Amino acid sequence: MAAAKYVTALLAFAVGISVVSNGMAQSTAPKKVTPGTDPAKQAAATAQKPATKPATKPTVVSTKTATKATTQTAATKPSAMPRQQVAARQGTRTSVTRAAYGGRAVSSRAPATLRGTRFGAVPVMPSLYAPPQEKLPPPPDDGSPRTLSFFNVNSQESLTVTFRRDGRYVQSELDRVNAFLRDSRNGDSVQMDPQLFDILWHVQRSLGADGHYEVLSAYRSPETNAWLASASRGVASDSLHMRGQAIDVKLPGFTPYQVRQAARDLGLGGVGYYPRSGFVHLDTGSVRYW
Repeated sequence: MAAAKYVTALLAFAVGISVVSNGMAQSTAPKKVTPGTDPAKQAAATAQKPATKPATKPTVVSTKTATKATTQTAATKPSAMPRQQVAARQGTRTSVTRAAYGGRAVSSRAPATLRGTRFGAVPVMPSLYAPPQEKLPPPPDDGSPRTLSFFNVNSQESLTVTFRRDGRYVQSELDRVNAFLRDSRNGDSVQMDPQLFDILWHVQRSLGADGHYEVLSAYRSPETNAWLASASRGVASDSLHMRGQAIDVKLPGFTPYQVRQAARDLGLGGVGYYPRSGFVHLDTGSVRYW
């Protein structure tokens, strides 16, 4: 019995020694090398290769991308720029208030003339059908007497004068009409342009009229003109009425249109047409129609 145990122990010992010997032989056996490959280089490459691959690729932002992102961020802040620029970038149309006359837009480049009124002249757009700004020669003088009759609606006075005879002005008659066409506010008078009376006479003769003119406004002193200008926008600071070169009239028996046409045919000065008020402005300034 003891001998059997002894034999079994020896067999177990022998088996253990055999297993250990086989393991040592496998660990010391040379590794298989691929032909043409240097073992040293292969070991170095294996050492430089990272053990694990990074889970995520690092994000690289270029300078161009960063600049574009900054610009877009600034564009989304309307408070940092004027409201008009924000509207322009967003495509919003802003209302432009245009200046207008008679409900129509007025171009700032168009020249203006003076519109005569009862109290003065106001800048207006020139007529599209106005002739060149050049006076025509006056009709020939046959030497016949030139007589005019007036009724002043402000002073309720009447006057008849023969201001021209034998081709010459009669100064005494001109003095009478100058006083008659005085400033109705302060009584000042001035030497009226006698050519203004020639225009009135030619208009009346062209129409075949023999009645009187109703005078609404003739001479105005600078003080009166300034006073009227402060009360009304229709008064020009340089009105020809202050120079004795303008008059606003009606001709009973004839429409303002007829008077206007007769004056325009003469081409001797400015002609203003006011059908609503029923009068016509005549002056000895440059030829212009409105």
